[in-house]
Amino acid sequence: MIEDKNQQRTPLSDLGEFALIDHLTKNFKINHKSTVKAIGDDAAVLDFKNKKIVVTTDLLVEGVHFDLSYMPLKHLGYKAVMVNLSDVYAMNAKATQITVSLAVSNRFPIEALEDLYAGIETAAKIYDVDLVGGDTTSSTTGLLISVTAIGEVEGDNEVYRSGAKPNDLLVVSGDLGGAYMGLQVLEREKEVYKVNPNSQPDLEAYSYIIERQLKPEARKDIVTLLKDLEVKPSSMIDISDGLSSEIIHLCKESSVGCDLYEEKIPLDPVVISTCEEFNIDSTTVALNGGEDYELLFTISQDDFSKIKANPNFTVIGFIREAEAGMHLVTRAESRIPIKAQGWKNFNA
Repeated sequence: MIEDKNQQRTPLSDLGEFALIDHLTKNFKINHKSTVKAIGDDAAVLDFKNKKIVVTTDLLVEGVHFDLSYMPLKHLGYKAVMVNLSDVYAMNAKATQITVSLAVSNRFPIEALEDLYAGIETAAKIYDVDLVGGDTTSSTTGLLISVTAIGEVEGDNEVYRSGAKPNDLLVVSGDLGGAYMGLQVLEREKEVYKVNPNSQPDLEAYSYIIERQLKPEARKDIVTLLKDLEVKPSSMIDISDGLSSEIIHLCKESSVGCDLYEEKIPLDPVVISTCEEFNIDSTTVALNGGEDYELLFTISQDDFSKIKANPNFTVIGFIREAEAGMHLVTRAESRIPIKAQGWKNFNA
């Protein structure tokens, strides 16, 4: 982690656990009526009345999920929230509360954690969620962040991975592959920095894909847009581990097959040009890169007219019977079985 040697560094021991929590969370405001009691008791109290509740959690570990040599702590706090909110939106739900837990070593001063929580606070404000609890403890290995997100669903509007049916259309929001290629650029510049610490990289041409890696946005807008268009997906999942992995999850849960059309996969021009620069196939990146946090969903063909002119959506495939299997239909019209080659934990 690159540090300003002139920056004030207040040891964590100056405050202690409970004073530290009070210090880091003092600026968080409560905005939802469902938040009856937030930070300050043994547990948060939430009242959702007649609504259904969704809960999800993710753990981010230094050296596995992030590298502080190029990930600013404020961005990390923001991203940690996005990772979880994306799962809430993938249920067609509204995110309302989060909890944040940290394991942190004494190499981090209080000012570093203030930066981390500034990112969390920014995310909470923009995405309208209340911080209602969490935990802090010491770590001997590095920084660990665990965020739990809670959301609500009106009526029977929740959407699972298991509802896709043959003849449904496979749709994705946004574009794919940007986060992975942003990571490649950052890793390359890290190696250059190791050789020449005085080098100043010009990353302006890569700003879009670097932002996709360091400051992704969960697609809250898609949930609202689908509601406004009166479209309820038959199934939905967020793209965190790569398009291929998510298609397999969705198809297995729904007991269906799928044709994914290579020529339909949405790619930003910066992704295409950076793939050429790195001599990487752009389709492979879109299929296996991960961390795009777009929404992948299926809809009835009857709803196609409602989304066909919307720039937020791309129809990329067609749901088939399970016996047909899951295939990528290439630009040359050959059929290749889809394999999960995205992010996998516990790989050697």
